[in-house]
Amino acid sequence: MQKPLYRKIDDFLTEWKKNPDRLPLIVKGARQVGKTFSIRNFAKSYRNFVEINFIEEPKYKNIFSSGYSPDSVIKEISLLNPDFKFVPKETLIFFDEMQACPDCATCLKFFKIDGRYDVICSGSMLGINYNEVTSVSVGYKRDLEMHSLDFEEFLIAKGYAESQTGTILQHMENTESFSQTEYAVWNENFMEYMILGGMPSVVKKFVGQKNYSGTLDLQKQILAAYKEDITKYASGLDKGKIVNVFDNIPVFLAKENKKYQISKIAVGARNREYAGTVEWLRDAGIINICHCLETPELPLKGNYKVNDFKIYFRDTGLLIASLDDEAQADLRRNRNFNIYKGAVYENVVGDILKKQDYDLFYYKNEKSTLEMDFFVRDADSLIPVEVKAQDSATVSLNNLVEKEKYHDIKYGIKFCGRNIGFNGKIYTFPHFCAPWLKRWIFETKISKK
Repeated sequence: MQKPLYRKIDDFLTEWKKNPDRLPLIVKGARQVGKTFSIRNFAKSYRNFVEINFIEEPKYKNIFSSGYSPDSVIKEISLLNPDFKFVPKETLIFFDEMQACPDCATCLKFFKIDGRYDVICSGSMLGINYNEVTSVSVGYKRDLEMHSLDFEEFLIAKGYAESQTGTILQHMENTESFSQTEYAVWNENFMEYMILGGMPSVVKKFVGQKNYSGTLDLQKQILAAYKEDITKYASGLDKGKIVNVFDNIPVFLAKENKKYQISKIAVGARNREYAGTVEWLRDAGIINICHCLETPELPLKGNYKVNDFKIYFRDTGLLIASLDDEAQADLRRNRNFNIYKGAVYENVVGDILKKQDYDLFYYKNEKSTLEMDFFVRDADSLIPVEVKAQDSATVSLNNLVEKEKYHDIKYGIKFCGRNIGFNGKIYTFPHFCAPWLKRWIFETKISKK
């Protein structure tokens, strides 16, 4: 029997429970990233588990009609289902699809003050009306965003021990090249991860059968479910226009500049007609938005062009699944990314950065003589991050790190198809090192100062 997938949220929930002053927890994220499964698995550590899904059982939406105190809410739940047991200090209450019952947020304050029961809330479309859901519970809840599996979780799903995956960070910290075997193995796994992405159902199927059979069908089902969510939940916006943006993401990324351009969606389309559509896809957890900086300097927030951005899929496997059938076959058989090569590598690194809680920014000047894929930062400097499919020239990266006018930039990072190296200004890392970037920056550039 196949073991459940290890998820990093498992460790977070264990530590959360140990905290005597824990707050009610709100877990948000796109559909099918594994939120409900992980919470149910964690619930096994409690004597009693009460799960309420406001979409599957809308009758529970009325449990707050008599008030928000734990005693009142529990009384109403027990009337609807007398089989539920509520034992103080030994019961976890799970409110799922919370966005369908925003009143639920009000009760979090009272459950926290009462302290007898642990509460976790979640929802597949929670980001769409997140402010409405959480505005009344400020100070009495903790937020956690869950993503599809990251590369480290993918490796663990394939059977690699944490002691093995941890050697990748060690090589980065020591600026030590990987052996031929190490490089080949980690690179092969990373290629698989790019094609599959991190959706739990897809990874589980691939790991269980050790081949790609059926994984594309699962990915296409998820894409179809996302479109179905648009028709269900995109109130106040033109649903057809949201679908148009969603369907055209591969078109944007196939272009040389990869920028979101309304003209690529439909002839004569105007930005005002599509207002709010990109934001809806972002809030639904389907896409990442990468904003263009005004200038390559600190600070990052507030230093970008609001209407100048790129769109990436949150899960690179879903980008791959959205391509035509011929491209699919070429990818799985020959690892040929064709015209999408640059887009796929940018998308996966963007997704990896987002999973490390980085906001996404890029830069391109008006003359297109200087451009950079991403920027992150350490304690006191701006770090340009270049992504190359192979190991081509790095003119823009060299200019950014060498010219004195970019005073916030002290060094740069290049992810490419090459082993680890450092020339005094630019660190070169294989693509598969990207998931350890934030830890590497902390260990080598902050903690050792």
